[in-house]
Amino acid sequence: MTTITRKQAEAELEARSGDIEKDGLGRVLSKQQAIEDKANRKGPLRRFVGDIRVMFSMLRDYWKGNYRAVPWKSIAAIAGALLYVLNPIDLVPDLIIGFGFLDDAAILAACLSIVESDLYDYEIWKAQQGTEDTESVDA
Repeated sequence: MTTITRKQAEAELEARSGDIEKDGLGRVLSKQQAIEDKANRKGPLRRFVGDIRVMFSMLRDYWKGNYRAVPWKSIAAIAGALLYVLNPIDLVPDLIIGFGFLDDAAILAACLSIVESDLYDYEIWKAQQGTEDTESVDA
C-alpha cells in the first residue's frame, strides 16, 4: 500500500476547496463534533486535534462575521480539508486499517502549510478579543 504524496495532497485540497461556497460553511460547522471524534481516535489524525479546533473557531468567527481578516482561499482550504477528513471514501478509504487515515493527515498537513500564517494571525486576534473583553469589564 502506497501513501499519499504531498503533491497529491495539495491537488486534492485544491479540488476540495474549490467546491466550497460561502453559504456552505454552516454545513462544515455542523460537522465539527464528528470530525473531532474522528481525529481523537488513535492514529495519525490525533496530532491535529488542536489545529482542527482552531480551524473550526476561525471558520465560526468568519461565518458569523466577527473575523474577516483572512482571504477566502484560506477559509475554503480549511473547510475543504475538514470535509475531506470526514469523508470515509477518499484517496485512501478510511476502512483500510493502518493506512486509511494517512491521506486525511496529509490533507490536513498540506492545509496547515497553506494557512499557517492566517491561523497564527487569527489566534493573536482571538487572544486580543479576550483581553479587550476583560479590560472593558474592569474599566
